[in-house]
Amino acid sequence: MAHAQIPHFANDTGAERIFIGVKEFQCMGARAPYDHPHVYLDMGSDGQILCPYCSTLYIHDPRLGAEDSEPTGSLVHDAA
Repeated sequence: MAHAQIPHFANDTGAERIFIGVKEFQCMGARAPYDHPHVYLDMGSDGQILCPYCSTLYIHDPRLGAEDSEPTGSLVHDAA
């Protein structure tokens, strides 16, 4: 069975909150070399979740697409 890749988000600007269009994702803090362990987060039925490593508050915005974020540029395309 093929699995869709889980999107990674980074908070390079140190934003207090990031609005995203998905409820399941990985937070990596900032981009390398300043990243923290890439932690899988699942909002479940909630509309927001706090990263336990960097304290970024991720808020689901259904108006955004799976690769969109506000502030823009938070999606990491080359995460491993």
